[in-house]
Amino acid sequence: MGKRLIPAQRRVRIRGLLETNRIVTGSELSELLCVSEATIRRDLEDMENEGILERTHGGAILSQRMKDEPDYSVKVLAHPEEKSSIGALAASLIEEGDIIFANSGTTCAQIIRHIPKGLNVTVITSNLGAALEVRERGIELILLGGTVYPRSNSVGGRFAIETLRQVYANKTFAGVDGISPKHGFTVLSGSEAEIIRMMIERTRGSVVVVADHSKWGVVSDFEVARLDQIHTLVTDAGFDPRASAELAARNVRVLIADA
Repeated sequence: MGKRLIPAQRRVRIRGLLETNRIVTGSELSELLCVSEATIRRDLEDMENEGILERTHGGAILSQRMKDEPDYSVKVLAHPEEKSSIGALAASLIEEGDIIFANSGTTCAQIIRHIPKGLNVTVITSNLGAALEVRERGIELILLGGTVYPRSNSVGGRFAIETLRQVYANKTFAGVDGISPKHGFTVLSGSEAEIIRMMIERTRGSVVVVADHSKWGVVSDFEVARLDQIHTLVTDAGFDPRASAELAARNVRVLIADA
């Protein structure tokens, strides 16, 4: 057995492992660092208080803060294959006669792109890019009015919110910037958060979040929902199985899209 590490050394090792793997379990750390799981729990608690990580059921994830919203053109280039597969799987959840809400974002645009042609569906959305996805598809599209936000290729503000107050949907599909056990589902824009929260409030049915694996452990500035407010997460095969188990423990169904 090697020399036992002092707490500061253990925490350096734990941080290094998190930066490499993004998620660790207490049992793994206990075995690797040759200390009890109770000791590991104290280490993780101290590191959480310092803002380094977030504790989960049985372990921890690296705390990652997203502060600046990338331009829509940049988002389009990030994980395109994953977003396409997520969009296809999420679209398979849409049924004949559904009225759905979909917010802005490149993954929600992929959902609309994958709705089967001829399916009797009404899509109510803040996503300006959606208008290009419904030609010759037979989908009724209602584009929310309001202030145009070119950076996110979306609309929002008072007029959009007032429109949402007048309608109900039976499914909401929401793209987010971050998913965190502690902070829930978050986005970078206050106006976008307002839209998603209102969509969830006006949904008489399931709420589905669509997000690729890179969103796990990320925290943005504006919370849109707690974990227990979401029924389903549709993500890709890169999503860590331990993260899936964490969400399942919170009663969130996780669907993995094939590449």
